[in-house]
Amino acid sequence: MSALSSPHDYIPIIIMFFVALGFVVVTMFASHALGPKRKSKIKLDTFECGIESHGNARLPFAIKYFLVAIIFVLFDIEVIFMYPWAVNFKELGLLGVIEVFTFVVLLLIGFYYMLSKKAIKHEE
Repeated sequence: MSALSSPHDYIPIIIMFFVALGFVVVTMFASHALGPKRKSKIKLDTFECGIESHGNARLPFAIKYFLVAIIFVLFDIEVIFMYPWAVNFKELGLLGVIEVFTFVVLLLIGFYYMLSKKAIKHEE
């Protein structure tokens, strides 16, 4: 047995790709051809949680909602990076402690900067 793969080793993958692609095409065509085609004003009207829609849906809203989401993701990622450090705490020694504290200090500097710019203050 050689470690190199030949083109005929990929034939099952290519067949599976074409079977999946064929299934998607046939399913989409069948649902379009066989599905109901009754259209009415009520059926074509926009629906959002049972509430009648008012005005334009393209109105801008405050960027602060996105900032809160980004802050959440930032601190969530911080926890993900700290977990391997906590698992390998003894093996990393003092250098690992210094690196993690540096990481946390940099995050806190960024958080303080956001607070000083009032990026997450929700009063309008």
